[in-house]
Amino acid sequence: MTDVITSEPESVIVAAPQLRAATTDWGATSRKYAVEVIGTFFLVFTVAVSVLSHSTFTPFAAGAALMVMVYAGGHVSGGHYNPAVTMAALLRRRIGLADAGGYWIVQLAAGAVAGVLAHAVVNPAAVTALRPSGHALAATAIVELLFTFALCYVVLNVATSKNQLGNSFFGLAIGFTVLAGAFAVGGISGGAFNPAVTLGAAVAGLFAWSTLWVYIVVQAVAGAAAGLTFLALNPDDR
Repeated sequence: MTDVITSEPESVIVAAPQLRAATTDWGATSRKYAVEVIGTFFLVFTVAVSVLSHSTFTPFAAGAALMVMVYAGGHVSGGHYNPAVTMAALLRRRIGLADAGGYWIVQLAAGAVAGVLAHAVVNPAAVTALRPSGHALAATAIVELLFTFALCYVVLNVATSKNQLGNSFFGLAIGFTVLAGAFAVGGISGGAFNPAVTLGAAVAGLFAWSTLWVYIVVQAVAGAAAGLTFLALNPDDR
């Protein structure tokens, strides 16, 4: 009887911290995913509504939306809002594979929902989907590769580098990278630089589904390349 009484409190004492840790981990993970949903949704919704309503300020809207959402949620989730950025962070070893998979799911889902809602809100009479082919398709692949790489590379350097800890300009740098890219090559590729934006734009009718794979592939490759480049140029920053 003494053994039974002694062993019961010990098992409770050991199990309680494990239960609290599991609950805390799940709560922290849920908050990160929620922040990624919110940030990705507002980024994609802003871009899609701006394009569907023929706003001349779409590059400014895209850059500003990303900037403010990065500032708003960066301290919780890292403020990726972009599967390519998550890929870069994964290879840079700032996020685990399980979390990266969760980020990819919620980012793409938020982008798709944003595309549906943007189309419903604007309710355009007709939408002309971007269908690059031939040289235009090759040019689209090149510029999406370059500026997605630039975006991911900037994110890793201003938001994850140990030499830039505590800076207050990371959101501006990230937002202005999208702004510069959208002005520079928006007329060529649509200036997505983000698989979630690409999917949301396709759902809204702005990108042709037949060419979507080109965007997704080159954006993923660009994210991976940015992560590996950061590691190569910063061997002591692990």
